[in-house]
Amino acid sequence: MEKNKMATMPISKLLLNMGLPMMLSMLGQALYNVVDTFFVSRIHGGEMAINALTLAFPIQMLIIALGVGTGVGINALISRLLGMKEQRQAENAAGNALFMSVLYFIGMLLFGLLGARAFITSQTTNPTVARWGIEYLRIIAIFSLGTLGYMCLEKITIATGRTKITMLTQLAGAITNIILDPILIYGMFGLPVLGVRGAAIATVIGQFVSLIGIGLFYINKTPILSIHWTDFYPQLDILRNLYRIGIPAIMMQLLVPIMSYAMNLILGSISEASITAYGIYYKLQNFVFMPAYGLNNASIPIISYNYGANHPNRIRSTIRWALIDSMVIMGIGVILLEGWTTSIVSIFAVSKSTTALCVWALRVIVWGFFFAGANIILQGVCQALGNGKYSLIISLIRFILIPLPFAYLIHSQQNVWFAIPLGEAIGTIVAILLTKHIYKESVGMYE
Repeated sequence: MEKNKMATMPISKLLLNMGLPMMLSMLGQALYNVVDTFFVSRIHGGEMAINALTLAFPIQMLIIALGVGTGVGINALISRLLGMKEQRQAENAAGNALFMSVLYFIGMLLFGLLGARAFITSQTTNPTVARWGIEYLRIIAIFSLGTLGYMCLEKITIATGRTKITMLTQLAGAITNIILDPILIYGMFGLPVLGVRGAAIATVIGQFVSLIGIGLFYINKTPILSIHWTDFYPQLDILRNLYRIGIPAIMMQLLVPIMSYAMNLILGSISEASITAYGIYYKLQNFVFMPAYGLNNASIPIISYNYGANHPNRIRSTIRWALIDSMVIMGIGVILLEGWTTSIVSIFAVSKSTTALCVWALRVIVWGFFFAGANIILQGVCQALGNGKYSLIISLIRFILIPLPFAYLIHSQQNVWFAIPLGEAIGTIVAILLTKHIYKESVGMYE
């Protein structure tokens, strides 16, 4: 039966069965920022518009951090409970995670109303960039329920092995965003020209399309978990288990917006072109990293389920195949971004000097992708085996402890980019050592 495939299907096939839909789903998520950037780059003052989106990006990553961090905790917890045949506890856990997502939304709503201006103006003195950044960020934060609600239900659904549902609903939202972006940004079909605000509105509408789609699945279909209103009542024992993994995962995800904010400040002190180049690089990077994160999201419930069911051979096989598949993904990304760097960057309407800078940045950073692929998978292994602290340590090294001091000290438009692959390389060394330790401690006793 489908609900038992994490215990019976061959691992190489299972990873593709669960991972491919997740990869496509994560690619759909990556499309949001790339499509927004592509269309706003073509309005008058396009480079300033890209800068505005780049300055707002850390808060978008914060929203994703809250959703993904809680999702990782609930994903691992539900998978383990299902592996232990604790169906009702798994349903209670799902309801509690949704309750927390609503609390996150209230916090982001207040930030959008009260804090967006201060956040954007702390990064720029350009009045046009600031105005556009505030407009974009307020809409994204005030209507963040679409993202937070969807990401929670997505991870709950992945934990049961129903990854095709998440793929379809994520892609539906991404396609909606692609269609609406030019209509709202440029004012097509008699609508007013909304510019950067139009990009934000198209994004949140797309996110709500995804949320409604996955919500209808739980209402009208027969999901493995039946979530009742009583499951939303917070239970301390469930929240404790959820956040034992979830808090380190949230903190780990928070390091990405912290790094983005700090890099914006460092690069802004060098040149506005550096911020533009960084924004373009990060969005293109996501097209490579998101499939790897999709593979990570597929491997976590497989490892957690088989950890709960005491199947060490399947855990070891999952780790091996996930690492192999991630290296293939990263290899494809390196070939594409090294072989056609200028052509890819040129899709964005920026000046020749900014294009050249972005091309150079990508060609430097891309060689860290292989290390990043290993880090993404090994962090997922630590989370699946119940040790989110190790994942947090790896992320601290990747995003904060190595790249930020290095970038600050170098402070060069040409050489600052070496900080990013350096962080990934050192992170991989630490990731291997920590994963070996947690594997021996958690799984070795069953072998």
